[in-house]
Amino acid sequence: MLAFVGLAAGGGTGWQRHAPLPEPRTEVAAAIANGTIVAVGGFESSGANSARADAYSIADDRWRRLPNLPVAVDHAAAASAKGKVYVVGGYGADRRPLRTAFVLQSGRWRALARLPEARAAAAAAIAGDVLHVVGGVDARRELARVAFALDLRTGRWSRLPGPTPREHLAAAASNGLVYALGGRRAGYDTNVALLEVSRPAARSWSRLPPVPSARGGTGAAFVAGQLVSIGGEEPAGTIASVFAYAPRDRRWRRLADLPTPRHGLGVVAQRDRVYAVAGGPRPGLTTSGAVESLRIP
Repeated sequence: MLAFVGLAAGGGTGWQRHAPLPEPRTEVAAAIANGTIVAVGGFESSGANSARADAYSIADDRWRRLPNLPVAVDHAAAASAKGKVYVVGGYGADRRPLRTAFVLQSGRWRALARLPEARAAAAAAIAGDVLHVVGGVDARRELARVAFALDLRTGRWSRLPGPTPREHLAAAASNGLVYALGGRRAGYDTNVALLEVSRPAARSWSRLPPVPSARGGTGAAFVAGQLVSIGGEEPAGTIASVFAYAPRDRRWRRLADLPTPRHGLGVVAQRDRVYAVAGGPRPGLTTSGAVESLRIP
């Protein structure tokens, strides 16, 4: 049975708008480190993918340009820990999934050991000292069944069982657990509502109560002990509904709708606030620089 409590939809009530991303993009990768949101890659309005990287200071409400990622990407995955931002995989300019992995440290990009296999439209999360890459498509454009884990201390990759195969999913980590949320099996008419969790040492995934509405091209982050799901696209349009899952209660609740519904967006959290960054305001190739945040009670 779906565990779900009351609606609080309200056309964006409680959301705040911030300085927009200087170059609107969709299918971006985003992560946060030391109070700064880093947005990387994605599609430009022309349809070309980008190597551009920008940094947003939450305290100053201001963007600044970072050095470009060494390769242009879209549908890459990003995560952060200990002041460092990691960007892995994605599609390259030739539309092939990539094996690349980079870390942004002290304002410069450094290449890491390549992924064991190519991945695009995957998701990433860091639990402890391990970067996990889950879901997505492989070099054959097939749904990936294997997840990868990069030990951030040794720089070595290993293979782990993956969640139910799908792409355009979201991932987040909390208390040593990795969560895989939503996604789709092919086009945006194949969205799923799955929520799965893994304790990596156990090398297995378990199903949790699903998101109240299926969503692919979505983002998620842990905020105030809750997993918040934002954005996505479906045949009816982009998805406005926002939900929060409390692991302790195993229950979902609906939050205020996203004012600018988007897919292919970056979702990050700072303290008790979640941020939605860029993404496409309509299904397909559309772009936005919108940055909006919501305090999570």
